[in-house]
Amino acid sequence: MNLRLARALLALALITGATGAALAGESNYWPFWVGQTDEAGKVQEWQAIGPLIFKKYGPEAMESGGLRPLYLWKQTPAEDLKESTVLYPIFSQRTSPGNRSWTVFNLINRSRPAGPAVTDRDPSTFDIWPVYFSRETGSPGTSYRAVFPIHGTIKRRLGYDRLDWTLFPLYGRSEKGGVISTNTPWPFINRSEGNGHHGWALWPLYGQAEKPGAYRKSYLLWPLMYRNETHLADPVPTVKAGFLPFYTREKSAEVVSECYLWPFFGYTDRQAPKRYHEVRYLWPLLVQGRGEERHVNRWGPFYTHSVVKGVDKTWVGWPLIRQQQWRDGDLDRSRYQLLFFVFWSEHQRSVARPDLPAASRTHFWPLLTVWDNGAGRLQAQFPSPLDVFFPENDRIRQLYGPLFAIYRLDQRAPGEVRRSVLWNAITWYRGPQRSEFHLGPLFSAEAGPSGRRLAIGNGLIGLRRSPTRGWRLFLFDFSRAKDQSAPPTTP
Repeated sequence: MNLRLARALLALALITGATGAALAGESNYWPFWVGQTDEAGKVQEWQAIGPLIFKKYGPEAMESGGLRPLYLWKQTPAEDLKESTVLYPIFSQRTSPGNRSWTVFNLINRSRPAGPAVTDRDPSTFDIWPVYFSRETGSPGTSYRAVFPIHGTIKRRLGYDRLDWTLFPLYGRSEKGGVISTNTPWPFINRSEGNGHHGWALWPLYGQAEKPGAYRKSYLLWPLMYRNETHLADPVPTVKAGFLPFYTREKSAEVVSECYLWPFFGYTDRQAPKRYHEVRYLWPLLVQGRGEERHVNRWGPFYTHSVVKGVDKTWVGWPLIRQQQWRDGDLDRSRYQLLFFVFWSEHQRSVARPDLPAASRTHFWPLLTVWDNGAGRLQAQFPSPLDVFFPENDRIRQLYGPLFAIYRLDQRAPGEVRRSVLWNAITWYRGPQRSEFHLGPLFSAEAGPSGRRLAIGNGLIGLRRSPTRGWRLFLFDFSRAKDQSAPPTTP
């Protein structure tokens, strides 16, 4: 099995945040505390007060825990990384060897280096979007403080080398690639120059910009009439012109495209780098396209089939049924959807080893989610209203997903399955050599190589039977036989 497939299967297997370690036994004092232990008797994960308080232990001393849905923390000693969040996504903080940061809704952001000194590589920043921006590097040339819209300067942000404003929109100035653009006020009066470029605009009436040998652009009554010429140094420049909404045209050495009553009717004829011809009869509903790596057959909203750069996509009765197949590196992936998210299923299969079982993730929203890594690990949850919307968000999965988990299934290997109902109020486990059932702390039944055990109150009173002795009554025995708790072994 290749590395890429292994990673994909691992992601599916750990989608609920399980550690994957072998669990040897359970102590159930529901709703106060329910814990899972390994073969050495060490607690691997536990929950308290139903699903509200929890803690998990992972590989390499990694730990996570929290109070659902209010607080979540995680620490990874191998990377010296600590993360926490309060009322996610409202507040989050992160501490790493080189940086400490926190954010409030990604609108109020603070970041500073872990050490005492700030540099251009390790600056100290503080933002309150969109009002206040600051960056401290220890150098006046790269540091700034700005208050929007009153006055300020920010550097190397928002896709620009520099932005200045005073009583915006009365005055604004931007710099990018050596071109300086000044607006007084924005966006109505503009003048730009630098690096061979010069232009001006009285928006929306008229504007023009030019760089000899590179481009020449102009518009009249924006966006109704425009003409843009680029790649002027080429034998055949690229020209885009239009009189919206009646007519637009693009022509270059590689493509000719015209549109009538934009954007509904038109055609595109591309000769290079890949041949492609498309006719639009009533875009986006009726489109026919044929080419070397692109095929479009759209009769929307009834039926659409397209193949674009290896991605094969089909819609039937949009947005009712959607099917998509594509190759992602060493994986063949296929996805099926009904009404976008009501039914959602993806399968991944190895290209090099197509005989291997496929990994899959399936959502029957909002009732059920099933994960299968194709190698014997399977998990399911009922109901599951959030996972289909946040498939890669581990914080949502840790904080909110378990609150809905009336029923959970966790198959760690074929023949080894643990089920839980009502947040571990009722649990039962069955493995190759051991089985366990818990009705909270009221009643438990265990069976293994060392015998069988029935208990009330987790050991207040019960019956025990060994392979060599019959049933015997016991009182106040809260211990569990070591070999009975040991994980099953497969010869």
